[in-house]
Amino acid sequence: MEVIKAIALDDEPIALDIVKRFAAKVPYLALQRTFLNARDAEAYLQQHEDIHLLFLDVHMPDINGIDLFKKLDPKPLVIFSTAYPNYALAGFELEALDYLLKPYSFERFEKACQRAKEMLELKGVLDTEQILYVKDGYQLVRVNLDEVGYVEAVGNYIRFHLADQEVLARMTIKDFLIEKGTHDFMQVHRSFVVNKKHLDKIARQSLWVFENELPIGVSYAKSIKDEFQV
Repeated sequence: MEVIKAIALDDEPIALDIVKRFAAKVPYLALQRTFLNARDAEAYLQQHEDIHLLFLDVHMPDINGIDLFKKLDPKPLVIFSTAYPNYALAGFELEALDYLLKPYSFERFEKACQRAKEMLELKGVLDTEQILYVKDGYQLVRVNLDEVGYVEAVGNYIRFHLADQEVLARMTIKDFLIEKGTHDFMQVHRSFVVNKKHLDKIARQSLWVFENELPIGVSYAKSIKDEFQV
């Protein structure tokens, strides 16, 4: 599972628009639906038990959000939001993941989402092992490592080569291997790391990924020979 599946319930359309806008800026968050009506949200959760996270307004005219959450079974993780700070204690007594006091900033929203991500990873529900989020300029870009053919060192940066795109990130090959050096990746040159899943062919001094010829470094030749029996 690569993303957090979430829904949001709030009786104010403007509040839901803010959640939508903020959620679109969090790469690992997938906002599935938004609801103005508690009954519709409850019915959706009963039919979709794969929802991980609920953004839930507390003060609503038809039902109190805290009372609604008590009724839910099973319960997703919940982040309460309200303009009334006196509800905070009740929310935390229900083991709410976080409590957003309106109006809140994107930074505060993102912090709450990060808590959800860490909790789901801890529970083993969210597996992000093959997903890496890197800064490309001023953007945070999601890179699916399964789709990466090879990684190339470019000065103080590395370039991820996928079949249909390239992503430049400010990190070194050493940093990459420490952070995401799984058994799928193998360094073949001081400037290149390849994803073994995407190797097309191997020769004595070169190998090919996505039809691109890459050099084999002298100090890496033996490990490649042992790995692939060439």
